[in-house]
Amino acid sequence: MPTIEASTTVAIDPELAFAVSQTHGELRLRWDRFIRAERLLDGADAQGKGVRTWTRHRWGMPMVSECVSFHPPSHTGMHMTQGPWFFERFAGGWRFKAADDGGTLVSWRYSFRCRPAWLAPLAEWIGTKVLQREIRARLDGFAAGCADPGVLEAVRSGRRS
Repeated sequence: MPTIEASTTVAIDPELAFAVSQTHGELRLRWDRFIRAERLLDGADAQGKGVRTWTRHRWGMPMVSECVSFHPPSHTGMHMTQGPWFFERFAGGWRFKAADDGGTLVSWRYSFRCRPAWLAPLAEWIGTKVLQREIRARLDGFAAGCADPGVLEAVRSGRRS
């Protein structure tokens, strides 16, 4: 199963970086270039273990994921419960660790398996190339969000959407 990882360091503490990562709605769209839309499901108003999220990728593909791990400010993880037909499995985890310079080392890791089995070797090779570029761009967008005064002010004031 292919695994893709990207890391960066942002100039804010882990608590604030984690909080930025948990924004939703219009605030999320200010930094998250990977998605066109997203919303929490089942009446949830904040992320947490067991919370499901509907997301539409910027290319139009929808996905429903469930949060399987939620430990602010260090890490969170999800797995896909519904999504594009070609993914048999898709999961991801985000980690936040204090950096020596006072900022935060942010690492995002995703793994996936494609179907059908006869096409999986080629699809996973292509998927690795495409997703590596997409995840890198998403993480760069997150780093920009961590430097955006509007995003930071909203998060500090308790607004997450």
